Amino acid sequence: MIKKPDIIISVLYIVGIVTVGLWAGLKGRRRRPSPAGGAAASNDPVQGGPDASNEYFLAGKSLRWPMIGLALFATNISCLHLVSLAQSGFDTGLLSGNFEWMAAFTLILLALFFVPFYIRSGVSTLPDFLERRYNRACRDWLTFVSILSAIIIHIAFSLLTGGIVLETLFGIDMYTSVTVIAVITAVYTIIGGLRAVVVTESIQTVVLVAGAVVITAACFAKMDGWHSMVSVLKETHHMEKLSMLRPSGDGSGLPWYAVFLGYPVLGIWYWCADQTIVQRVLGARSVDHARVGALFCGFIKILPVFIFIVPGLLAYTLAQKGLLDIHALQTTDAAGNVVTNSKSIYTLMITQLVPTGLAGIIVAALLSGLMSQVSGALNSISTLVSFDLYRRWRPQAGEKQLVRVGRISAGIALIFSILLLPLLNSYGSIFNGINDIIAHIAPPITCVFVLGVFWKRASARAAQITLLAGSLLGALVYTLNKLYPHTSMAAIPFMMMAFYLFVACLFIQVIFSYIYPAHHTEASATLYWRSPLEPLRDRGWRGLGNYKLLSGILIVVMIILYWIFSGRSETRVQRYGMVTGLRPEKLAYYQQLHADVWPGVLRKIEECNIHNYSIYLQAIDDKYYLFSYFEYTGADFAADMKKMAADSTTQRWWRETAPTQLPLPEAAVKGQTWTNMKEVFHTP
Repeated sequence: MIKKPDIIISVLYIVGIVTVGLWAGLKGRRRRPSPAGGAAASNDPVQGGPDASNEYFLAGKSLRWPMIGLALFATNISCLHLVSLAQSGFDTGLLSGNFEWMAAFTLILLALFFVPFYIRSGVSTLPDFLERRYNRACRDWLTFVSILSAIIIHIAFSLLTGGIVLETLFGIDMYTSVTVIAVITAVYTIIGGLRAVVVTESIQTVVLVAGAVVITAACFAKMDGWHSMVSVLKETHHMEKLSMLRPSGDGSGLPWYAVFLGYPVLGIWYWCADQTIVQRVLGARSVDHARVGALFCGFIKILPVFIFIVPGLLAYTLAQKGLLDIHALQTTDAAGNVVTNSKSIYTLMITQLVPTGLAGIIVAALLSGLMSQVSGALNSISTLVSFDLYRRWRPQAGEKQLVRVGRISAGIALIFSILLLPLLNSYGSIFNGINDIIAHIAPPITCVFVLGVFWKRASARAAQITLLAGSLLGALVYTLNKLYPHTSMAAIPFMMMAFYLFVACLFIQVIFSYIYPAHHTEASATLYWRSPLEPLRDRGWRGLGNYKLLSGILIVVMIILYWIFSGRSETRVQRYGMVTGLRPEKLAYYQQLHADVWPGVLRKIEECNIHNYSIYLQAIDDKYYLFSYFEYTGADFAADMKKMAADSTTQRWWRETAPTQLPLPEAAVKGQTWTNMKEVFHTP
């Protein structure tokens, strides 16, 4: 629970941000002089002026690059990210930072290839682009997926995380607190439109980063610097937490190759083809402003690793030194093992490490992230419903009607998101749950966008088949993995699954594009790049603001960062040994059992990051004893052991070997050492 001064600061912030949002939205309704110099034309959405919907949904296409970059960052970073990334830092170190740093590369793709393409085509929504490039069916499918993903990913999950935080800090029922925040956010979003969203996002980004910096500084001060943190990691044999790139078979389920192969599939969908994100660049006043704004966001994306994830890592080292009390997060499982529920680690840091007054700023940052994520998604949903659904059914609908329908749809989406909270609350890890869902949604969308932009032969019929087949395939794989979590398919890292699904979608679209060749219209003939170099021929601004120069600088910076945090010299090996007795009458049976070891056991050993597994036999005083030894190279030994214990093949193996063993004699308990043991089984 936080103190009253912090509560006052948080309440004042909410009042202030709502006021700014309403002011920004109402300011956009001012009357502008008509092009002919006659009477002023109203842009008031209520009055229904000629540019009312353009002003409401795309901010009059007047956004400059700083506001675009900050808005992109703010829409992507929410309360969900602060809480879940801190949890990831506590559990696995810098690993989840790949989702932040790899985004820089997809933002470069957005700036170089997709931004000029979208703006040149003059689209208001991305489904509109798919209709012009392919057909109406593709547009309708993407509209449905975009609305659904905005409700689940951008709104519902954000509200869920915010509810957990608010309940922890204020003691208010989660659903009550979330409902209040959702209504407040809806007020300035539905009334003000995109201008209110972007203006408030820009302010909230500053508050968000400032709050994260405060708690990061508090953690560093308590830990006494970076070197002290590293020393604790060395002492606890967890230096792998400083590595962004993990080896094959790592227990985290996110090896280095999965990052580089799988993330582009997720990233292109999220940053280059998701309406909630791309709508910010569609509101740019020019191509250069949109490009530089996207690249500006790419540079900002460097920060979350250090101000969102590192605090969680610091919390882990502080807890190891006894400087952070995490007993409130710990429970005991059925086996008597202590289990730490790290979901609330961020709020724990706020209450224990941040002084009164500053804690209010942190809470304001959490609220700003929540409100920013929800407001951006609500505006995107209202845009999709108005432009892609309602105007199709009622082409004669006026500007006033479009805006009204957009507001109603935003309200319905918000209510539906709140109703989803109990279901989504069942996820063990919110951050992994979101990315797992995205990994099964993104592949077909990424495929049709990439081929549509870069390949002339990509046909409408093939794209339609790819979207449908790819979505059904993703849903099928996701469902099977949840129903049968112990299969070999379920063991595939979700990032690699995204890559495999993407390759399957590429195969489907290419094959069917040759079966059903593309027949371009006059409009669609201009909706693909003749060459990848075509969008790069635009000179852009001169000097440091040139998009080509900025792209090159960003690439170099990211390569350097990955080199520094690649964990090249931090290979960690934990060694385990165990002694058990062996029944004399079972000696031959036991040796034959290992000689006939099942392939499933060997595969599970490798999957659980166990190497050099060896078992040796020693006879002492006419009794037989087994010494087993293995090396563990993963990040979470307890989690890997649970994974092994849940495997049916492993369970069968244990049932076969258990009857052969005996309790240890007194000599073994006292630590007697043996030499010249006979090797029974060894897997290098």
